[in-house]
Amino acid sequence: MRTKLRSLFLTCCAAAMLLTAVPGTSNGTANAAAQTTTKPVTIMLDGFPLPFPSAPFNSAGTIMVPFRAIAQAMNIHVDWSNDTHTLTATKTQGGVTTEVILRQSQLTATVNGQKKQLNKAPVNQNGTFFVPLSFFSTQFGAQVSWDGPSQTVTITSPIEPMYTETFYAIRSFFQLNLVEKFDSVSFGWIRIDPTSGELTLDGDDFYWPDAAGDISPDTIVNDTTTQGSEANLMAVAMDGKGELTKLLSDSEQQANVIDELVETALIHHFTGITLDFEGLGLTGDRTAVQQTFNSFVQKLDQKAEASNLTLTLALHPLNSSYHGYDYKTLSSYADEIIIMAYDYKPYVDAPEPITLVNEAIELALKEVPKSKLVLGISADSETDQSIGSKIGLAKRYGLKGVAIWRLGLISEKMMTAIEKSITPIH
Repeated sequence: MRTKLRSLFLTCCAAAMLLTAVPGTSNGTANAAAQTTTKPVTIMLDGFPLPFPSAPFNSAGTIMVPFRAIAQAMNIHVDWSNDTHTLTATKTQGGVTTEVILRQSQLTATVNGQKKQLNKAPVNQNGTFFVPLSFFSTQFGAQVSWDGPSQTVTITSPIEPMYTETFYAIRSFFQLNLVEKFDSVSFGWIRIDPTSGELTLDGDDFYWPDAAGDISPDTIVNDTTTQGSEANLMAVAMDGKGELTKLLSDSEQQANVIDELVETALIHHFTGITLDFEGLGLTGDRTAVQQTFNSFVQKLDQKAEASNLTLTLALHPLNSSYHGYDYKTLSSYADEIIIMAYDYKPYVDAPEPITLVNEAIELALKEVPKSKLVLGISADSETDQSIGSKIGLAKRYGLKGVAIWRLGLISEKMMTAIEKSITPIH
């Protein structure tokens, strides 16, 4: 009996030794899986997570990602050949075109006609083509870093030309020198009077400024357009006292406001009009409010277009408490829509929640072409550390540009941070 037990014991030990010695057995596979799936790989692009349809993975120190997701996020054009299993990626920046060619299972890539060696070859897993992230991104000017403990890749997108706007209002004169750094400036020098519902140049907060020596409102506008930037006359109104509701319910008053606004813009040689009508749709029949505002904007657009003036609308985001803005219809009249993606938490001294800003963009994109969308960013909310992430979202989604509220609030460090991400296109 002891001999049989001893023989059985030795047989089991031998079998166990053979199983552990053979690569690819279930035990070895489980250990490897445990090592690679302990923590998923996270990709942060300009400070915000980049989602992927298939999970990125770490292959012996090389992070592999689905090529279409990373290319779209960095606005890289890609062509895929099923016949040759080849990816061709191209992007033009500053007049210089970069072309990267990657072929499945090959350790050699071609960059602008030159051969480059890869640490890992592109692979096809379950119908998804994965490419080495760091190599792919850095060829197009991005900075890539890796944090092992958190399994996080951080990508900073390269400096790119992008349409940039700012606002000149309230207390902006001391930063007049920054006007040349933007493609467009909206001058908040006129508003709807809270009492009468008529246009006024003498509002308590938004008003026509006095001249300072040789510098006057007209010379500022002239200098802005001479340097190649657009100059918009911005009309501001709040519905706090019902002035907007009053205006939108009176067709005669609407006609007067539109005529005066267009006439003022033409007399002072503005190139366009920006409409900043805030507070609509907090209560009441949102559909009725949207329809009356749509009607007003349509009339203004007809008058502005006939006078060769562009029309920009600064609107509350679709995930705000104000529901009086029909983005889809309004975009058919306006040349541009600024998503005022701020003041989500007006009494909190912190940058705007980037998840809400991201949501505001995604909601707007369902209604408006990205070529008409501009992301509004408040310098009063952001810091030089946080503003790059907001600009990064505008770059990621391929929006027309960004609009910074306002001159007078942009610190030197913040301006430097902006210039590390984008440059004006004029």
